[in-house]
Amino acid sequence: MEAPLLWFCNYSALGVSAALKLPQISSVLRAQSARGISLPSLLLELAGFLVFLRYQSYYEYPLLTYLEYPILLTQDLVLLLCIFHFSGHVERAAFYIALFVSAWFVLSLRKWIMDLAMNFCTFISAASKFAQLQYLWKTRDSGAVSALTWSLASYSCAVRIITTLMTTNDLTILTRFVVTLALNIWVTATILRYRKTAVKAE
Repeated sequence: MEAPLLWFCNYSALGVSAALKLPQISSVLRAQSARGISLPSLLLELAGFLVFLRYQSYYEYPLLTYLEYPILLTQDLVLLLCIFHFSGHVERAAFYIALFVSAWFVLSLRKWIMDLAMNFCTFISAASKFAQLQYLWKTRDSGAVSALTWSLASYSCAVRIITTLMTTNDLTILTRFVVTLALNIWVTATILRYRKTAVKAE
């Protein structure tokens, strides 16, 4: 029973993650605008994904438990480029990309750096969700933000709670997934709330 469930969870998380940011990227491209998307939220999410991927690879956890993170990082980088492109500041993306590449190498210099970064990873991930929530509360407009993307992120976190319990049982990783699941659901609900408000206003 455990093996088929683990297989399903791993591959469904991978499949969902392969398409996770595509609705968001599509929405931004269709609108020709990144309205409603919080840049600080995206940058914090990128940082969280980077630390999480580096931690998993550093400790040589099973590849299937984190294989979606290179895909998520790539999609977030595409979204970052879209945001800078539509704001007319595409050259600013180079600084952030260089920063993330440097961080990849610095994280694994010492074990204590890696462990400390992972302990902060949950706070970084939570901060990225709160930054998006704050932006939505401030503007009261979900704009080009995709509720589907945030729903898929919620599903991915839920199945990763199961795979973590079945494989590594790493409490730090488990805590991160529980916190991000709750916040992803909250962001999704907020997007839908402001989308309904915008429809009523029209």
